[in-house]
Amino acid sequence: MIHFKDVTKIYKDNGVLALDKITLDIARGEFVFIVGTSGSGKSTLMKLLMHEEVATSGSIVVDGQDVTNLRPKEIPYLRRRLGVIFQDYRLLQDKTVYENVAFAMQVIEAPRKIMQRSVNTVLDIVGLREKSDSFPAQLSGGEQQRVAIARAIVNDPRILIADEPTGNLDPDTGWDIMDIFQRINAAGTTIVMATHDKTIVDQMQRRVIAIEGGRITRDEARGAYSEDQPQTFDRFYFR
Repeated sequence: MIHFKDVTKIYKDNGVLALDKITLDIARGEFVFIVGTSGSGKSTLMKLLMHEEVATSGSIVVDGQDVTNLRPKEIPYLRRRLGVIFQDYRLLQDKTVYENVAFAMQVIEAPRKIMQRSVNTVLDIVGLREKSDSFPAQLSGGEQQRVAIARAIVNDPRILIADEPTGNLDPDTGWDIMDIFQRINAAGTTIVMATHDKTIVDQMQRRVIAIEGGRITRDEARGAYSEDQPQTFDRFYFR
């Protein structure tokens, strides 16, 4: 599903070595946490997946397509196959919940009937059908993140990329959001999530890839946030 082979990224403007010969494979249907301190290289890795940045060397394959050196006109087609969720939601403030989610389907010129059915379906998944006509400013942070998730999955992407999706949320709301991710992953979507949330990583017991200094320092199938982190399960209550 995702293959990095000897990927190096050096930023030309400042000469910073962000990633140093990264090699990794993520299989279809996996749920993977990318962890590391600020400046470790995890954000660069996520940007390479979305082709917001281009590797200096090495190769990247996403969903069977070599995306290492895409031509500009090919990039939108890659991103249509990905669902992306950001920490700051990035909702359109002048559009309703329904319109925010529908916008992702308008971009690909989906038929109106299919759009309506798909938008209502994903709003049901995230529990916001009754707030279809609300605007982002009328929603809580957790509700706005649910809208962002609905928008990311409405086109049924094979891969969902999430960058600190619980970073601005209180712990209980964060767990509600993770419950949604758990159900999306159970339906077959591959999820790659960058996070600083130690509690969630430790208790979910999913694959953990740790990056420090631009290199993978740890890759564990059922890992914790830190190598010496004790693992507890008192909050592991996915429905």
